[in-house]
Amino acid sequence: MQSIISVQNLVKTYASGFQALKGVDLEIRRGEIFALLGPNGAGKTTLISIICGIVNATSGSVTADGHDIRKDFRAARSKIGLVPQELTSDAFESVWRTMKFSRGLFGKPPNPAHLEKVLKDLSLWDKKDSPILSLSGGMKRRVMIAKALSHEPQILFLDEPTAGVDVELRRDMWDMVRSLRDSGVTIILTTHYIEEAEEMADRIGVISKGEIILVEEKNTLMRKLGRKQLTLHLQAPLQQIPTQLANRQLELSADGAQLIYTFDAQADATGIASLLRQLNELGIDFKDLHTSESSLEEIFVSLVHQR
Repeated sequence: MQSIISVQNLVKTYASGFQALKGVDLEIRRGEIFALLGPNGAGKTTLISIICGIVNATSGSVTADGHDIRKDFRAARSKIGLVPQELTSDAFESVWRTMKFSRGLFGKPPNPAHLEKVLKDLSLWDKKDSPILSLSGGMKRRVMIAKALSHEPQILFLDEPTAGVDVELRRDMWDMVRSLRDSGVTIILTTHYIEEAEEMADRIGVISKGEIILVEEKNTLMRKLGRKQLTLHLQAPLQQIPTQLANRQLELSADGAQLIYTFDAQADATGIASLLRQLNELGIDFKDLHTSESSLEEIFVSLVHQR
């Protein structure tokens, strides 16, 4: 699939000597939702700021929809909408005037019909004449998204889009982001909510200490790195795992009432059948069992820890 953003060998070293980005290469496909995950200080905001032309890179190149972000800044920037993490806007201005002003900044001719559609899609139409100061935190965040969409960008960056937003509104915003993707907008989001990436992303990139350590299709990542666990609820608690089972990937719960077996679901032999036979031979009975997969959060923590 064609890339809409191409980042090549991107380096950013600040005056203090701190190297925020270390030769980052990244291709983002047209029309996808790409989630960029990383711990605080990993380089997420620096990377976004460079792509959006807010911060200058030390070296390397970035193109947005074929336009070099440094050599052809205006054309590249016109393709990009940015919703920053901080709520920054003229608090005393109305929603409608804020939208009109933001569109004009990009040299776009007036288009009230487009602005009306954006506000209606974001459930802001009835607030169009309200000063931003009077809106709730969730509504202000929607206004930030509306501003970013005012000039009809093909690429939308969402930096922690649902930070501080209640669960119900978060899910409404997820639906809105999906509808934007369905309309052809490429979405790049950073998030601390792992379930947000798990719920929405087509692909996931993980950045740690200024380096991209992994880019993968979400489902492939879950399948390759996700572990499965079989939990056996025992009829009678165990004091310890029998020595005959020492070679198994087994854990005993603190109360001794559960045995947890970790296995690779992709392996030719999971070892479950032989484990159950062995438990029967040892006279260890169980009253229930269930399997579970590791979450994206567990995978993410494991990747960063390994790095």
